[in-house]
Amino acid sequence: MSLQLRDLNLSVNGVTHLANINADFERGSLTAVIGRTLAGKTTLMRGIAGLQSLDRGAIQLDQQDYGRLPAWKRDIAMVYQQFINYPHLDVFENVAFPLRRKKLAEDVIGQRVRSVLDKVGLGGFEKRRPSQLSGGQQQRVALARSLARESGVLLLDEPLVNLDYKLREQMRSELRSLLAQQNQTIVIYNTTEPVEAMLLGDTVVVMHEGRILQVGTPAHVFDKPASRQVALVVNDPPMNFIQGRKTEEAIELAGGVQIALPQHLKALVPGDYWFGLRANELRLGGSELQGKVTFSEVSGSETFLYLDCVAGPLTLQVQGVHVYDIASNVAIEIPAIRLFAFEAGGEQRLVAAPATGARS
Repeated sequence: MSLQLRDLNLSVNGVTHLANINADFERGSLTAVIGRTLAGKTTLMRGIAGLQSLDRGAIQLDQQDYGRLPAWKRDIAMVYQQFINYPHLDVFENVAFPLRRKKLAEDVIGQRVRSVLDKVGLGGFEKRRPSQLSGGQQQRVALARSLARESGVLLLDEPLVNLDYKLREQMRSELRSLLAQQNQTIVIYNTTEPVEAMLLGDTVVVMHEGRILQVGTPAHVFDKPASRQVALVVNDPPMNFIQGRKTEEAIELAGGVQIALPQHLKALVPGDYWFGLRANELRLGGSELQGKVTFSEVSGSETFLYLDCVAGPLTLQVQGVHVYDIASNVAIEIPAIRLFAFEAGGEQRLVAAPATGARS
């Protein structure tokens, strides 16, 4: 049984928020919905939860028409970006709140609350107030309250976005393990972070400007992005793109850069294309291209170089901490075996991808 969305549409003052949304979400699965800010992710969740009226479309859960039910009758729990807890209640009562509204027996409430607090690592914190907890602990309380409801659908709207980097990494790992136990629940997780989508999702849904661009397993979406826009969304930093032309013998990139034709691009019809390459697959050295450093950024154990080249702006990701002077020149190697090819016009769809795991 599943949650089915059919032809969901919403426009507000002429601005499209959702356009022809069709998707299926299965019980016992976690679907990661990834998209940039204003992609329509939160609007989609609010529509599912009954918090947002839609222009048209159908929502069904296990063949029940959810689109006609008020929000309070839908078997749905939702965790928001902000820590939404009741400051005057302790941890136990925060988690117990929706169960008391259902008028469950006290022994059932006590057992369920203690069980779910143990699962989220808050056993022993029952008597603390939210103000006595860290940000990560407060978000766990909000998550525990949703889990305790044992709803058929759990909606997580960027629940880690307000946590610091280290805590976010820790919570990602814990969430994956915790949500894997919800084998009768449909879990939908909104994120702007490619790493979160790939780590958490059994299925990934890519959204942009209110539309679904691609649905697939994390590996499929990452290895074969359906379009340039998908490749931009599911890579961090976004995939580099260079305009170019495929001839019978070579790839000619903008700025007169020419590279040998790799095997996976030989079948392409000669013509103009966008060629894509991930930042961590560009390499320093070689003789294909020169770039001028416009900005250098150290992030953890990696260095990101932002370059101005004759072929266009490029971002290069280097392992380790390195110092580069602004306006200094670096030599760049373009591994042709890692190039993606997309149509040059129209929707710029993927037409060729490197073999999975291939490296030069």
